Amino acid sequence: MITALLDANVLYSAMLRDLFMRLAVGFVFQPKWTERIQAEWVENVLENRPDVAREKIERTCKLMEQWGRDWQVPECESLIATLFLPDTNDRHVLAAAIASQSPIIVTFNLSDFPETALAPYNIRALHPDDFLVELLDATTEVFVSAIQRHRLALKNPPQTPDEYLERFVESGLRKTVSQLEAYRHRI
Repeated sequence: MITALLDANVLYSAMLRDLFMRLAVGFVFQPKWTERIQAEWVENVLENRPDVAREKIERTCKLMEQWGRDWQVPECESLIATLFLPDTNDRHVLAAAIASQSPIIVTFNLSDFPETALAPYNIRALHPDDFLVELLDATTEVFVSAIQRHRLALKNPPQTPDEYLERFVESGLRKTVSQLEAYRHRI
């Protein structure tokens, strides 16, 4: 099973966060993140969405920790100062990927993780769309089943397969939607 470190910008979106956790529950991949990454997306949601109660986010975090199984990253703070990235604020993400032996960092900010900086550690940065397509190709049946369970769990409001896939497109997951077209009848 592939292990991937999830950047805060991927966990920020409730739709993507829930999708990634459902894929983890379905044993499609093993997600990793740190308490610092968790705090970063939580604070951003609370800052940008005053309509979301802190208690709801804290409950989500507890569920993520349960669903994520082995989500914790070993101590990595000592690595941070040794790393070089265009944005020094992202060094903790690379340090976490190294410490957790995650070959992939899933992030929307690909320019913050250039290949030249990641290659010495055998790590690559992938856009969530590219990562999901790789997972779908590698674990088609389990992936499609997890997607189906995810859609059916949406109750407020419930979504048709078309509405569900449209939310993927809105989240920047066009390639994933294109690949899922063959499985629309099962979503």
